[in-house]
Amino acid sequence: MKDLFSDNSLLYKQARPDYSDAILQEILKYSSGRALAWDCGAGSGQFSRWLAPYFQQVIATDLSAAQLAQAPKLANVSYCTAPAEVSPLLDGSADLITVAQAIHWFDFDAFYAEVRRVLKPNGCLAVIGYGLIEVENTTLNQLIQQLYFETLKGYWDAEHRYIDEMYQTIPFPFQEQTVSPLSLPYCWSSQQLLNYFNTWSGLKHYMKQHEYSPLHPLEQFFATQPMQTYQVQFPVLLRIGILG
Repeated sequence: MKDLFSDNSLLYKQARPDYSDAILQEILKYSSGRALAWDCGAGSGQFSRWLAPYFQQVIATDLSAAQLAQAPKLANVSYCTAPAEVSPLLDGSADLITVAQAIHWFDFDAFYAEVRRVLKPNGCLAVIGYGLIEVENTTLNQLIQQLYFETLKGYWDAEHRYIDEMYQTIPFPFQEQTVSPLSLPYCWSSQQLLNYFNTWSGLKHYMKQHEYSPLHPLEQFFATQPMQTYQVQFPVLLRIGILG
């Protein structure tokens, strides 16, 4: 498992899209137990906090201690620095395992072995993510597409392709359930958008090799529309499986 997000962990917490009750409720349809949830690859606890009201205990793990340090302090949530493939959980202890915007970095075989060890019989695994941002403003959407697919081409880690493929090509050796299509809608300012782009791993790799920012065309566009806000949405990637 790679750690690409310890640097600027506060920006990651502030700039990344949040999840939603609709996502959680879709997952809870298939998770009958409410004793223990393991939020794996939890980062700054963005999904852990959604789980907390529904489970007696949530254990949130991540490879990055810097990310976990940004997570909210909740009475029933315990944070632990650990790789996805080696967790501190007991055998057959978890009712639900969630992975939010992280599974594409995992060693699939090793992680799924850990899932089978940790889940209770008929326990649930939910893999959550979000795809490329979509913007209502046509010109802005084209600039984002150009940045993502052209300027940053060759700068994305190989694992990032699983997001482009909407998580449909990751191995998923569980009893898969049918899920409803979902999206995450927002109204964001230009600064919120720029902050979000600055969390992209591809952009980080680009900046290490160049002395100028690939965000300049977007900054020029935003300069022509001061104080404007933009309707955006992220397509939700969601796969839910049951341990038979």
